[in-house]
Amino acid sequence: MSVTIALSVIMMLGLFLMLLGGVGFVQDKRFFSSAPKEVLDVVPETKSQRFAGQHILGWIIISLAVVLMIAAVIIEGYYGVKNESRFLQQFLRFMLMFLGLKAFDIGFFDWFLLCNAGLNFFPHFYPETKPVLNKHLFGYNWKTHLLHVICIIPVSALLAGMCLLF
Repeated sequence: MSVTIALSVIMMLGLFLMLLGGVGFVQDKRFFSSAPKEVLDVVPETKSQRFAGQHILGWIIISLAVVLMIAAVIIEGYYGVKNESRFLQQFLRFMLMFLGLKAFDIGFFDWFLLCNAGLNFFPHFYPETKPVLNKHLFGYNWKTHLLHVICIIPVSALLAGMCLLF
């Protein structure tokens, strides 16, 4: 279980790095596609680079984040195969990882960073967002989150089933 929790934390780190790379360095409005309308309205399409190579650094951070997240899933699968986990055990481990990641997304990204302007994250990179970030934004994307939670079930089952093949 401790391996699953550690890998969940690695996935959370990967998700944060993805946000940092996209919002902080690449700075393209496409990375705000899931943001509330109020935020989308004030974010410019693109921003000029603060330093040479900023966008390249952002894409490197995003790539590293994707690798971390994929590696965590692969390592969890390998760990389950190595320990001869049954389908249900492996399924529950993947569910724990993905639901933990979703809880991190909702609690840290949506509630803390977006709705409470925690760490001054978004306003640091986009000062124009400061006036629109507010607690009333929380829950703006509840349908998307619900869809993600529903999709976690078959994805976890598929990954657990794939582990049984080895």
